[in-house]
Amino acid sequence: MTDAAHSPWLGQIRQDGYCIIPDALPRASVEALDADLAEAFAEAPFGSGDFYGFRTKRFGSLLRRSRWAADLVLQPVILAMAREILGDACERIQLNVAQAIAIHPGEIAQFPHCDHDMWAGEKGAHEYLLNVMWPLTEFTAANGATRIYPGTHRQTVEALDQLGAPIAAECQPGDAICFLGSTVHGAGPNQTHDVRRAAVIGYSLGWLKPYENLWLAYPPEVARGFPAELAELAGYCQHRPNLGNYEGQCPSILLRDGVSEFPQATDALRDDQKAAVREFAEAQRGKR
Repeated sequence: MTDAAHSPWLGQIRQDGYCIIPDALPRASVEALDADLAEAFAEAPFGSGDFYGFRTKRFGSLLRRSRWAADLVLQPVILAMAREILGDACERIQLNVAQAIAIHPGEIAQFPHCDHDMWAGEKGAHEYLLNVMWPLTEFTAANGATRIYPGTHRQTVEALDQLGAPIAAECQPGDAICFLGSTVHGAGPNQTHDVRRAAVIGYSLGWLKPYENLWLAYPPEVARGFPAELAELAGYCQHRPNLGNYEGQCPSILLRDGVSEFPQATDALRDDQKAAVREFAEAQRGKR
């Protein structure tokens, strides 16, 4: 089922600010991703800072680290839901982040926060972001499962004492924890002897500066191997009008051979803009 407008998950996330989709991907696919990332998890350093955590490891660029990461990004029900939620405020969505996270024993709870606060725009008129946390190991309340504060996407929270009790998003590899950028959440403390691992995939409005610098994470020589839809999500497309262009062209030309040193600058306008600009230009030509 890929029609987000008729998905029960869409209704739940709009009502509660989150949903947990069971068996969104085969467990074997997620385990294969975890295996591919094992060396990176071992080599990545612990973070530095009270927000990222001193007992937590993070690294991005997942689409070039494992072919299995694309399955997470392109999961059809979730991708359709992201487009439905964000589509009222943009022409196209983009990948905001593809990051792996490992919370080690002894890590404390993360500060409760909203991810859309990374952007300074006015909040409340539309959503900026849909995040999906994909467990690579079992998520439990004891090992640091994401804590979500239901309903906070519809509240103005100015202090932590305004928050009610969170839910611990307990689930298994293959399940998907989806939550809005306006929903307050944070990783729980890891009070076990095991490492809690996950991948977070985020989708944001196509005209925002993404959390992860997509062109550095996936330069043309990497993105040439992506299917077209994945390359577009990873930044190789324009957001009309003319946003994110390369030399006046869609940056997808960089995925082709023999790109001219001076590509022809070509309009990329919305239909309403195109009509207005054409009418004006034709009137100007008629004056000559």
